[in-house]
Amino acid sequence: MPHRATRLPVLLTAVAAASLLLTSCSTGSTTASSSSPSASSTSATGSITVFAAASLQKTFTELGKQYEAAHPGTTIEFSFAGSSDLVTQIQNGAPADVFASADTKNMDKLTASDLQGAPEDFAKNTLEIAVAPGNPKKITDFKDLTGADVQVVTCASPVPCGAATEKVEQATGITLKPVSEEQSVTDVLGKVSSGQADAGLVYVTDVKGAAGKVDGVTFKDASSAVNTYPIAVLKESKNPDLAAAFSDYIRSDAGQKVLQAAGFQAP
Repeated sequence: MPHRATRLPVLLTAVAAASLLLTSCSTGSTTASSSSPSASSTSATGSITVFAAASLQKTFTELGKQYEAAHPGTTIEFSFAGSSDLVTQIQNGAPADVFASADTKNMDKLTASDLQGAPEDFAKNTLEIAVAPGNPKKITDFKDLTGADVQVVTCASPVPCGAATEKVEQATGITLKPVSEEQSVTDVLGKVSSGQADAGLVYVTDVKGAAGKVDGVTFKDASSAVNTYPIAVLKESKNPDLAAAFSDYIRSDAGQKVLQAAGFQAP
């Protein structure tokens, strides 16, 4: 009996210690699992302004609506123009959170002091000739734009579509004589669709998005001037978390689906 009595406290102590250990482990596990949902459920809210190239107007407007619907409490506002004009506005202090350029050259104009992080490529685009429906001037290639009876419009050289046009001119040895040089690709498209010009150099995506207002003529030398589109969060953003989240969304599978449906190529 004495021997059994001596062992009983030891046994009880061991049971108590094991119970305490199990309780401690259980409590730690519960704490970890309960903190995960709150961490994963947090998301950026508020509003941002996105400065984006004119050729992105239709797709980014759609993506902005999709993002707002999927993230209640967010507002995505846009300012569309030629990339070079947008760069000038940003450098002059225009309030913007995100910049999406139609080429890397204009993005590069914003030094590290203007960007919060490195730009990320999200799409590519190729030039196409926009002509009046039915192609009355019978344009079939880039050289046809030099015809004496063809009024052609292009983008100005600082604008990405203008720089791309110059690359094609250099590659082909053909110099165009446009009747006007516009500050955005949408202005070029507008001149053709309204009948103010016979043809214009725009992007594949512009022709596709014009819904029959113009016809498109592809040409082999367009491959010498494919534009890459980068996006970046600006240093002066007042909502950098939402700006980064929207930039990520543009490069996500959902964003790429919309862009590629519009005719953009993967980056």
